This record gives sequence, structure tokens and C-alpha cells, in this order.
Amino acid sequence: MTYLALCAGFVALAAAVAVAGRRRGGHGHTSALLATAVVLVVLTAVFDNLMIAAGLFDYADAQISGARIGRAPVEDFAYPLAGVLLLTAVWNLLDRPRERP
Repeated sequence: MTYLALCAGFVALAAAVAVAGRRRGGHGHTSALLATAVVLVVLTAVFDNLMIAAGLFDYADAQISGARIGRAPVEDFAYPLAGVLLLTAVWNLLDRPRERP
């Protein structure tokens, strides 16, 4: 199994839960969701490149798509995206409706 296929599964699952969370009442958080995603992607780009450059880990070329941002394969950026989608979706799903006074 390639990293791309593995990441696609995680992102698809997170997207499905995100749709359910949005239907539950997660409206109005789009700007916060996008800002969080941008910050996490930037942090992933910086720290993945530093860790790969330091030799802490690397990826087998046969298992990745070949596209990279610096030294980091693009597949690495699926995890922060899935995390943002899944965390906000779970928050929306677990949030109790509030009574209005």
C-alpha cells in the first residue's frame, strides 16, 4: 500500500465525519477551520523538512507519489488536513444544543 492510498483513506473518513458534524450544527466556523488548516500545513512543511534534513526519517521513493514540498512528500500534508476536519467534526457532533434564554 502506498502512502497516498493510506492518506486518502484517512482524509475520506475525516471528510465523511466532517459532513456529519456540519449537518449537526457546525455552521459559521469556516474561517477558523481554514486558518487552522493553513497554520498546520505551514508548521508541517517547516518541521517535516527539518526532520528529514536532520536524517530522523525518510520515505521509500516507491511508496510515495514523488511530489514533494522541499524534502517532505505531499502525502505528509494529508494528516494535518484530516486532523483539522476530524477534530472540528467531533467537536460539532459532541456539542450539546444550548437553550436560549
